[in-house]
Amino acid sequence: MPAGAPNRVEVAVVMRREPVSGPMSRWQSWRWLLADVLTGEALAALDLPAAAGPLPLEPAAGERVERGEPDQASHWLYPGLALELHPDDLEGYYLNLSSPQPCCWVMWRPDEAVLPDGAPAPLPQIATLSYHDAGRWLDAQERVEQVPAPAAVIAWLAAYVESCYRPEPKRRQRPASFQSLADRFGNPVSISTGERRRRGGDAA
Repeated sequence: MPAGAPNRVEVAVVMRREPVSGPMSRWQSWRWLLADVLTGEALAALDLPAAAGPLPLEPAAGERVERGEPDQASHWLYPGLALELHPDDLEGYYLNLSSPQPCCWVMWRPDEAVLPDGAPAPLPQIATLSYHDAGRWLDAQERVEQVPAPAAVIAWLAAYVESCYRPEPKRRQRPASFQSLADRFGNPVSISTGERRRRGGDAA
């Protein structure tokens, strides 16, 4: 990583609220999906107010929700998150970079904090570039979604990994023919390949 480059980048998460069609609409009329992770110039161009999200990105989205008209997709911005790089998770970053499309993962939970129509809103908890982080959250049954990482973020991550990551050399495994044998109780056993000795007294 270049000298003086930060290990932390401010980001904002964009969640998409879209109508549900088909049989599932009997139980829920809309759903939330991760739409984007913004950083750098894309984030600065939004000129965000000091208030925390969720903030509607479409001018009329908030008004439609207030009127109870969630029949059109809308995008809501959640600022105040960050992507951080930690030296103890270098392998997780390397695995992300090694994939066909490096990603940002976001873990989010339903929140009782409501939108103007009184419906629960999603609450993004944390964003990461680590393959291992995403796996741990999924194993814990959390809601985790991914989007392609911006080019500037990929370059930033690649510089960090190239500077700091040193893959551990693979240990040469002992061939199976040289491994010790054991019976079902764990006791060592041996196999003789020579001819069986004849019992004393047997005819020559």
